[in-house]
Amino acid sequence: MLQGFTWFRQSAYLWRGDGLTLYIDPWQVTTDDVADLVLITHAHFDHFQPEEIEKVSGPSTKVVAPASFAADVPGDVTPVAPGDAVEVAGVRIQALPAYNVHEERLEMHPKANNWVGYLLELGGHTYYHAGDTDHLPELESVRTDVAFVPIGGTYTMDTHEAADLVRAMSPGLAVPMHYGFVVGEPSDAERFAKEAAPVEVRTLQPTNPFER
Repeated sequence: MLQGFTWFRQSAYLWRGDGLTLYIDPWQVTTDDVADLVLITHAHFDHFQPEEIEKVSGPSTKVVAPASFAADVPGDVTPVAPGDAVEVAGVRIQALPAYNVHEERLEMHPKANNWVGYLLELGGHTYYHAGDTDHLPELESVRTDVAFVPIGGTYTMDTHEAADLVRAMSPGLAVPMHYGFVVGEPSDAERFAKEAAPVEVRTLQPTNPFER
């Protein structure tokens, strides 16, 4: 179910399949594939870089981004808020909440910003990209074949919190992200895999070497 996915770093991905090229939070992209669709989860620099969106965009590229900063996003933008369901570039997309609840993180991803994660249908499977979030009760009911979840801590869930969430969600696969670069260590993936059991965890290797 991970065929077609390329992980650049943090939460930046490319998916190619079924005649579609999709980027999520493009950052330090190492490919030259032109996007049919770009999804942006929130406004922090490691997720939203206008020059990266422009780099991967062509004349027909569509972009989906939170309404709270959609005016600053280049291209043909569809604004969304948590709870919205849209179809863009032939892809069914549900925007889900992504925010912090722990006291030490509340100002990093405030609920009031209405930033998002995305639930997508791609190639006959469902994929959840959590964006930057803590373990939220409203996410426990998300049903997906694959869950991409942040594990780095400091700004998002750490390995233990992310493992609690995926055990509650019970996806077919869980994939760790948002670690080994700005925060977290490469070894966090192994810890997450142990703590998430019995949920199966698979780890993608970034195209950019891990660095702090």
